[in-house]
Amino acid sequence: MSPRVTISRRDFDAVIFDTDGVITKTAVIHEAAWKRLFDAYLLERAARTGEPFQPFTDDDYRRCVDGMPRYDGVVCFLDSRGIALPYGDPSDPPDKETVCGLGNRKDEYFLRHIREHGVEAFDSSIAFIRALRASGVKTGVFSASRNVIAVLEAANAADLFDARVDGIVASELGLPGKPDPATLIETARRLGAAPERTAVVEDAIAGVEAGRAGGFRLVIGVNRSEEAGALLANGAGVEVPDLSELAVADA
Repeated sequence: MSPRVTISRRDFDAVIFDTDGVITKTAVIHEAAWKRLFDAYLLERAARTGEPFQPFTDDDYRRCVDGMPRYDGVVCFLDSRGIALPYGDPSDPPDKETVCGLGNRKDEYFLRHIREHGVEAFDSSIAFIRALRASGVKTGVFSASRNVIAVLEAANAADLFDARVDGIVASELGLPGKPDPATLIETARRLGAAPERTAVVEDAIAGVEAGRAGGFRLVIGVNRSEEAGALLANGAGVEVPDLSELAVADA
């Protein structure tokens, strides 16, 4: 099968990648952690208030939390259900009924899974990144998550990137989360690459929207679901089911 997209050093100085679902097989772990969090919380709330229980769905994940900073995702989902909680503080314990408390509980579920089961990377993604680096194209990684270093180290992929902008860096710099393009632009800046000479690889709607808003030369949507076209409809220039459909030109 011929590649859908070919990246050449002549046209691109850098390619920047989202982490979960693009490089590592952790998007499903995040979604499971969010579902565990919200279903348990909504069940407890229903028992306490008499509100009907409506479980957290795949659509909730895509609309509210996929690719978003953790606390923003909590706020978005609660708003969608008409629930208002105090924001709290990032130091809130996981059992506290605040936005930060719920977000920290979700993070606890995610990290526990990583510790117990490790992290797998997509072989095709690793091969593509190595080919880019061999051709002289710089590579960077970005994510709303604060756990990127742990995830990449667990997947033996931490040495494949020349720059990283994660949730920790974004917080330190006061950068807004996706769909704002600030974290993507900062990743490219750290690589010394202009957006118009950089490609973005994303699997979340918020991420492809950010790539388009940031004026990047190419936004590649990685859609591993059965709903083809969702990323194209939200800003991707091309949509592929896997990075095996991408190639790197020799020159």
